[in-house]
Amino acid sequence: MRKYLSAMILTILLLVIWEVAARMVNIMFILPSPIGIGVRLWELKRELFLNHLPATLMITLLGLSISIILGVAIAILMKLSPMIERTIYPILITSQTIPVIALAPIFVLWFGYSIWGKVVMTTLITFFPITVSTIDGFRSSSKQMEELLLTMGASQKDIFFKLHIPSALPHFFSGLKVAIPLSVIGAAIGEWLGAQSGLGYFSRRMMTQFDGAAVFAPIVILSMIGIILFIIVVLTEKWIFKWR
Repeated sequence: MRKYLSAMILTILLLVIWEVAARMVNIMFILPSPIGIGVRLWELKRELFLNHLPATLMITLLGLSISIILGVAIAILMKLSPMIERTIYPILITSQTIPVIALAPIFVLWFGYSIWGKVVMTTLITFFPITVSTIDGFRSSSKQMEELLLTMGASQKDIFFKLHIPSALPHFFSGLKVAIPLSVIGAAIGEWLGAQSGLGYFSRRMMTQFDGAAVFAPIVILSMIGIILFIIVVLTEKWIFKWR
């Protein structure tokens, strides 16, 4: 707790400033206070946690899982074949110049209001940092260690599993920690633009009713999802890298 005391003090200070400012403005549908948001969150807890949270969580986890599989597979292919790397890498970079939110109406046309349009959007947002971080991890493996393993009679398979993968794992987890907040954002944006359930959908619905506190309540839950998933990844990374 002492390690994060400064962050806690700053957070409390910002919340106090927000509370005072909201009470001074006194326009709750535009600037609700933190206490008002907390009260509204408690009032809506059943609907949010039982009806909308499972939908958003499913989209987030599905999109993130597909991103991990797709990103790692592409990184391995680029590592094994320089020609594949020269072919795919520029396309990966170019794909990130396309604003994904502009593709959302197309996904609605293709998939309707089903879960898969939101999953595709989440995947498009999150797979890039995982892919780039993993391929950078493969590139960071020691050439001297590789030459040593070759002189000791190691096969390419041995070198890949005993050198390249351990070298890439820290970079993979770094990319994953970047992708986790993006996965929550992607799910919320997808639900905001077209859905029948989910925290993003609920926030948009409350906006049309000018209920500012209810608009912020799902955002608090989305933030908590991102924080919990991030902590899980950090703990998993520490468990895997005990040897370090």
